[in-house]
Amino acid sequence: MRMILVLLICLLSVVTAFAQPDTLWTKTFGGSEDDKGRSVQQTSDGGYIIAGETCSFGVGNSDVWLIKIDASGTEQWSQTFGGSNYDGGWSVQQTSDGGYIITGGTESFGAGNEDVYLIKIDATGSQLWSQTFGGSDGDWGCDVEQTSDGGYIIVGYTWSLSAGISSIYLIKTDEEGIEEWSQTLGGSDWDVGKSVKQTSDGGYIIAGFTDSYGAGSSDAYLIKTDASGNQQWSQTFGGSDTDCGESVHPTSDGGYIVAGFTYSFGAGYTDVYLIKTDASGIEQWNQTFGGAGYDYGFSVQQTSDGGYIIAGYTFSYGAGESDIWLIKTDASGNQQWSQTFGGNDYDLGYSVEQTSDGGYIITGYTISFGAGYSDIYLIRLDSETGVIEMDLPQPLDYSLLPAYPNPFNPSTLIRFQMPVAGDIQIQVFDLQGNVVATLTDGWQTPGSYQVPFNASNLSSGIYLVRLTAGDFTQTQKLALVK
Repeated sequence: MRMILVLLICLLSVVTAFAQPDTLWTKTFGGSEDDKGRSVQQTSDGGYIIAGETCSFGVGNSDVWLIKIDASGTEQWSQTFGGSNYDGGWSVQQTSDGGYIITGGTESFGAGNEDVYLIKIDATGSQLWSQTFGGSDGDWGCDVEQTSDGGYIIVGYTWSLSAGISSIYLIKTDEEGIEEWSQTLGGSDWDVGKSVKQTSDGGYIIAGFTDSYGAGSSDAYLIKTDASGNQQWSQTFGGSDTDCGESVHPTSDGGYIVAGFTYSFGAGYTDVYLIKTDASGIEQWNQTFGGAGYDYGFSVQQTSDGGYIIAGYTFSYGAGESDIWLIKTDASGNQQWSQTFGGNDYDLGYSVEQTSDGGYIITGYTISFGAGYSDIYLIRLDSETGVIEMDLPQPLDYSLLPAYPNPFNPSTLIRFQMPVAGDIQIQVFDLQGNVVATLTDGWQTPGSYQVPFNASNLSSGIYLVRLTAGDFTQTQKLALVK
């Protein structure tokens, strides 16, 4: 009896420690036809920007669709971009000038059947310029990010310029979208790039999949390049069947987290596939999530507590044919909670981001709800509640963890940990040694912390953040890009 009581107490503790967040609101956007959300990001004003594609509005078969909403989910404006054929937006990011950059693909413009499509938008949704990249065959942009020099990095795939069937297509542009260089990466078969991030050394990390290399019919593919797009190393992950990487992010320890899906491992037909690597792309661990059906992961981000949040969709769980699936893990990839969202039809999730208050924003599309065949689906979640910290391991050393994001504009989170209680000071300096901000100065108990640094009053450039605790000091570079 005593053992049963102990087990019940332990189970209750686990439930309390990992209480899943509440849904604050959901929204749908669309008309009578097919509309899909592909990418979402919180904006500097606390609202959100969504990119996707619409068959309900615009001038062609499908147009790129950009929607700006406020913090409550109310639409502020929307714009479509494209021509008379198929055009779609797959990735959006707010830029340092307050506007937006979108990539995807276009059949309406460019040199070939499909071209990579890059569109620069101002803060009100008006197009400033657009560029296309590619050859006479099919080419597509899957992800875009503004780089520390104010330009842009795009990853996708190319049939036109490939040495095989398709190659990963990496394109670097200046701030006007003019190509500075491009690289194709891969082998003699199918190779596709799905996600790209600039790394702290100025190079790039790419996730996707490869049929050219690896153990199976396709493997998840991770490539590190230098600042000119030259490959420094690559790694493959998977088994004898089909495995794919869909999203990659640098982690606070200098490694990388990759999410995708696997046919080779797990419980069902496909499972969500989460892979943690070190700085050289060597696998440290992997986890699979799923049931007896098809389950996919499409977006991953490290969270403020050092764990990970994954968005995708599931046929194994939920209310309908498929549901949006959100999974939260700890730093070792162990599931803490998961939630499904949807109705009795098909609902799919493609993008998730942790919000500034610790909650989450998710987008994808829904056939269960909305006005047409499918509508953009936006879900806003609160932060987790009921977290018990007394049983969490305390840090062993003082440490100034990598700021996130970095480069940043205009705000970033300065993260640190301390093993014992004491006085701690965190200050930000310019390169002339002048103090521009004091973020923390006083007594703190042991634990892990994060403090915001808002640099809206500072000029673009390199700054230094310094942690001082007694005789211990540690300094880290910050890149402010406006």
